[in-house]
Amino acid sequence: MNGRGILILLGIIAGILLCAAAYLAASIVAPVAFALFFIALVWPLQKALATRLPQLAALFISLAVSLVVILALTSMTVWGFGRAAQWLIANANRFQTLYLSGAEWLDGHGLYAAGTFMETFNVSWLIRFFQGVAARLNGMVGFAVVTFIFVLLGLLEVDVVRRKLAAGEAGEPGRILLAAAADIAEKFRRYMAVRTAMSVATGFAVWAFAAFAGLDLAFAWGVIAFALNYIPFIGPLVATLLPTLFAVAQFESWQMAVAVFAGMNVIQFILGSYVEPRIAGKALAMSPFLVLLAVFFFAFLWGLAGAFIGVPLTIAALTFCAHTTSARWVARLLSGRAPEA
Repeated sequence: MNGRGILILLGIIAGILLCAAAYLAASIVAPVAFALFFIALVWPLQKALATRLPQLAALFISLAVSLVVILALTSMTVWGFGRAAQWLIANANRFQTLYLSGAEWLDGHGLYAAGTFMETFNVSWLIRFFQGVAARLNGMVGFAVVTFIFVLLGLLEVDVVRRKLAAGEAGEPGRILLAAAADIAEKFRRYMAVRTAMSVATGFAVWAFAAFAGLDLAFAWGVIAFALNYIPFIGPLVATLLPTLFAVAQFESWQMAVAVFAGMNVIQFILGSYVEPRIAGKALAMSPFLVLLAVFFFAFLWGLAGAFIGVPLTIAALTFCAHTTSARWVARLLSGRAPEA
């Protein structure tokens, strides 16, 4: 094996070991990743406040604003899933009858495996699903506390580290790191701005469509669609399937369920596949395959938190590659953009 082959093999081994370490040390690594992400988002606000207020006052105001936003989003999400769970419990008989009749129909047509599948995902499973989501959201308090501590300490040191790197204390690698970090932070802020705008638009569109279709919990479906839209692919899929299942139980009509499913998919397609890429621009362009891989891979590593942070971390990795000569080809290959003529 030549020298290049050995380097590639060592790189693969190092990547596997790094992923294993991130999985085993998730209780520390995941909060640090989130802290760096939030520091990039909050830093411009703190920097602007620091020009008029003492550093500690600017720091605590920035953190307070961030906490209010996060608590508001979390409360809305818990409320949306809670409302859906209450409706599900109140109409449990409808769902049970629906699933039993579906299983009998499948068995009657010789689809025994599908019938068993239907019986497995009965109303009890749906209730446990909603309760599990609410419990996970409420149970992330410890994770949030650790992340908050890292954000607090990190914001105190951002300017100090930036000045050291700009002064050349780390040499040329330090300057590359500083330029890459500034670019990554700017892309993080653009990503969250675009994602938030699209989430708001999706939430309003889903709410309006659900109300027009006569679906119960129209506002709750809008809130759920808004919250889940922050998780690419998986979130919109869940936000489409859940109202469809509830429509079957409410209207007892598969035609109405198909109409709801089609309407939700049209909303997700127009906003997610047409509007969002044009707003995000080339700076945030990524291969769709890579986006899906990032969501599933980091969800495997860190659960629900990983599904949210997976795409920003991938954006950071590609941006860092773009700032290094040896790895620039990786960023170009996975950018999702066509080669320039």
